[in-house]
Amino acid sequence: MPERTQPTASLSLDLDNLWSYLKTHGDPGWESRPTYLPRVVPLALDALEELTQPITFFVVGVDTERDENVPHLQAIVSAGHEIGNHSYEHEPWLSQYTPVALDAEIAQAESALQAALGVRTRGFRGPGYSWSPELLRVLARRGYRYDASTLPTFLGPLARLYYFATARLSKEERAQRAALFGSWSAGFWPNRPYNWQLGQGSELLEIPVTVFPVMRTPFHLSYLLYLARYSEPVALAYWWSALTACRALGVEPSVLLHPLDLIGADVAPELRFFPGMDVGTAFKQRFFRKTLGMLRQHFDVVPMGVHADRLQRAGGLRTRTAGESHPVAPLMAER
Repeated sequence: MPERTQPTASLSLDLDNLWSYLKTHGDPGWESRPTYLPRVVPLALDALEELTQPITFFVVGVDTERDENVPHLQAIVSAGHEIGNHSYEHEPWLSQYTPVALDAEIAQAESALQAALGVRTRGFRGPGYSWSPELLRVLARRGYRYDASTLPTFLGPLARLYYFATARLSKEERAQRAALFGSWSAGFWPNRPYNWQLGQGSELLEIPVTVFPVMRTPFHLSYLLYLARYSEPVALAYWWSALTACRALGVEPSVLLHPLDLIGADVAPELRFFPGMDVGTAFKQRFFRKTLGMLRQHFDVVPMGVHADRLQRAGGLRTRTAGESHPVAPLMAER
């Protein structure tokens, strides 16, 4: 095997389905679990096959229970991509679950993915970046290798304000979603992978969704596409600057995709209300190929499981106790 000459980056896609976006928006039709996976998955796989790029797909367990979804989910596995656990019901208030409910939620998703796809998941990302110390302990007890649920940015509350302003939610639903997208203090959390110390000798690798070093602003594709609506050169310059900063500071980025980064309202007209859906599929597909090409100029891009293996073999990761407060100075020093 030839020696790597580039640092590692991981790439993942949270396979949030049509019904989950409708539920998030407060639309009553979500209960019938309408799906766009037969439309979306082939487009994603075609782009990745063209670029010979394996990634991690975080899949929602309940989506394996619709017959029309299963061949497309199986096609992800057949194409050599990693499957991660994205919970069973995709509820972004997962952090409010009791320990018993958390264990049941993770176990149910595992069983559904195993039955439909023949895979045993070892990586997890919480919907809406939801996590809690007890969730981490459940994952460790169940043999997971890594969690990928943290987003260390200051902008979470702003995203939540926008969400509340545009979604049709009851008072109870707003209260349920009060912690969605995290708090201001999340901007002080580590931007590099580290090990959670969970007590009794247990630990779990955390691979955060990487943000722009120092600035702590997100740079996954959803944000880039928002910028590209106004100026594609500005969006690409921001992306290039973020990658250059990561490379200069020794940050191995974990980059996040969502289905709506690859499709427009011409493919999913039900989601015209969602930000960025006025940008067409052809543009998004071209933009994805361009940004991935730029990422691969800087980094060796791999699925998250491969990234986790490399991090654990290299060793030397910092450790943090689940539930501890994160003071400003040390975290800002590590960029």
